[in-house]
Amino acid sequence: MLRIFNSLTRQKEQFQPIEPGTVKMYVCGMTVYDYCHVGHARVMVVFDTVLRWLRAQGYAVTYVRNITDIDDKIIRRAQEKGEDFRELTARFIQAMNEDLAALDILPPTHEPRATEAMADMIALIQTLLDKGYAYVGGSGDVYYDVSRFDRYGQLANKKLEDLRSGARVEVEEAKADPLDFVLWKAAKPGEPSWPSPWGAGRPGWHIECSAMSTRCLGEHFDIHGGGMDLKFPHHENEIAQSEAASGQRCVNLWMHNGFVQVNEEKMSKSLGNFFTVREVLQRYAPEVVRLFILTSHYRGPLNYADENLEHAKSSLTRLYTALRGLPRGAAPIEESWRERFAQAMDDDFNTPEALAVLFDLAREINRLRTEDEAAAARLGASLRQLGELLGLLQTNPETFLRGSGEGGEGASALTAEQIEALIAERATARKAKQWAEADRIRNLLQEGGVVLEDTPKGTTWRRD
Repeated sequence: MLRIFNSLTRQKEQFQPIEPGTVKMYVCGMTVYDYCHVGHARVMVVFDTVLRWLRAQGYAVTYVRNITDIDDKIIRRAQEKGEDFRELTARFIQAMNEDLAALDILPPTHEPRATEAMADMIALIQTLLDKGYAYVGGSGDVYYDVSRFDRYGQLANKKLEDLRSGARVEVEEAKADPLDFVLWKAAKPGEPSWPSPWGAGRPGWHIECSAMSTRCLGEHFDIHGGGMDLKFPHHENEIAQSEAASGQRCVNLWMHNGFVQVNEEKMSKSLGNFFTVREVLQRYAPEVVRLFILTSHYRGPLNYADENLEHAKSSLTRLYTALRGLPRGAAPIEESWRERFAQAMDDDFNTPEALAVLFDLAREINRLRTEDEAAAARLGASLRQLGELLGLLQTNPETFLRGSGEGGEGASALTAEQIEALIAERATARKAKQWAEADRIRNLLQEGGVVLEDTPKGTTWRRD
């Protein structure tokens, strides 16, 4: 049975969907004012893997991932660029989609945008006002009254007094308590705004997700996910808003993935040590990046370092090498391997352990190659199918190993045709026992980043 760590209860729980056979899952998506970075890639890969495993277990999953296309950062960036915020967000939504497609991220069932959910947000804010959980401040902004929600701090595992004592007092904000947060911001000159019962303005960030999740999944759904940085205050505020409005529990299970570090230091724009997805993909193939993300358990830190990406690259090469030359059959996954893989994934999506199963499988394939080619082929089918559940190993092995020079560090300037010609020259030299010439050609290829492998069936090659 699948067990998932619930950030709210701080323990692993047996997963029981609200409706048998169906799962409703919401994940906080991108705020589209810049290119996706490695931290965003981790969130996307983690919950794409969750989605794949849930569907593999037979669940009908409704997966909602929102787009925040209006907030302070977007407005500031549009003003800096001197363009309409809609043009800015359209450009970065397109870039986001390109990055996600490269990483083989499956599309969500619904992808609501904040600007398309204004009516839902206004209705939710009005409900909170009517129930006494919100008030209109002297500035015309609408605030959530945190003191009215007695469970505030449950996700952060902190008492209200402790949160209040650590809160930053914001100057010139007409709110009753430092912890109160804005639901609706009164319009400012030169900023985009929408009409509302409290005057022209725009929503606060937190209300967006409460409105969009309710709109797409209802007032009570199974899983809500996102990065650890969203746990407080964003997700804490979502709980306060949604549960105050509906009078019931909004989410059964909260999932949060860990931070990305760069050389053991937290990655952040303020420190200037972050990397965009497209920068990384100029050096490494998308599947290498995906494998790198999955080598760490989703709840732990992920250390971005060249040596770790190089290790992921070598690891993926080992898996594809095991598949090389095997027929692409459709044999069912062998039960013993499926059980080991499922045991890892059912233990809170333990992808490092699931990957260990793939590497053991690859070793067994290599052992069987010379003894029982049919058995090796059957295991090859199992390796591909289990790899697919992690979004891996769906490329033709020859295509991956020989590369195309696209994304992937070290792709030589030699074309496949030139490499094949040099291999043919080397074969001729070896046949004539011209060993020095054969070694010269091997060294030439090696300098060009090409590794030769001599087998009883002939010489194969791959890019290093």
